[in-house]
Amino acid sequence: MTRLRGYLYPKSATGASSVVPAPPWHYSGDLLTVEYRTDPARVRELLPRPLELAEEDPGAVAVIWADWQSCAASGEELLDPVRSQYKEVLVVVRCTYRGRPYSRCVYIWVDKDFAVARGLHQGYPKKLGSIHQTRPHPHGPAPRIEAGARFGATLAAADRRIAQAVVTLREPSGSGGFVNAHPMAHHRWLPSIEKGKGLALDELVETAAASVDAGTPWRGDADLELFEAPTEELARLEVREPIAAYYRQVGTVWDGGLLLESHTSGAE
Repeated sequence: MTRLRGYLYPKSATGASSVVPAPPWHYSGDLLTVEYRTDPARVRELLPRPLELAEEDPGAVAVIWADWQSCAASGEELLDPVRSQYKEVLVVVRCTYRGRPYSRCVYIWVDKDFAVARGLHQGYPKKLGSIHQTRPHPHGPAPRIEAGARFGATLAAADRRIAQAVVTLREPSGSGGFVNAHPMAHHRWLPSIEKGKGLALDELVETAAASVDAGTPWRGDADLELFEAPTEELARLEVREPIAAYYRQVGTVWDGGLLLESHTSGAE
């Protein structure tokens, strides 16, 4: 009997065609984070049971632009950059599960297929988008990491711009924000192939970095705008009150998660 190899589809005789290799997955990136407050009811509507609103600051939201290089344990993707470089925008809220605080990514856009595949495995609700952010550089007109430096960031999906921000750095900070500071509580969902049979996969999982190596975060201010689009609902998390913005360079490793609950639903 033929044995097909590969961590995810497509599987083949050698496994070389798999869209992603097996974890651990290693990441190096530049992050621009904009935190603000919205109507807590708009956060609640994105939290399926058994997740509940955070007890403190329940309307806090983080929009995070990330410019990544990533690789598996061998690191070979770093020498074939088309396989390692990608960008993403995460929209993160806070919640609780059995009284414990968690972060949760409610929307996320990426620009590479391997990032979509990894996200579906981890419970991130990834979609394709067009993402850009200003990169720092010590020479020429690009901003340095210093007080007064300004960074722009944009997000478009299905040819519509749905978010843009300008971040101005003010000073070094003790943290890179609080909204995305907890382990993630995510759902892994897959509908049954048979109509009316509900979910074939229904898991609540916890994911967190196996290790983190991060530079000094900088805190600043941001001008964030969200726009309506036919197939996106980010603008429902309207900006009511700015909190802060951050820039940070990070290195992290992801090497699996924890199953919190598993259910198989009946017909809906």
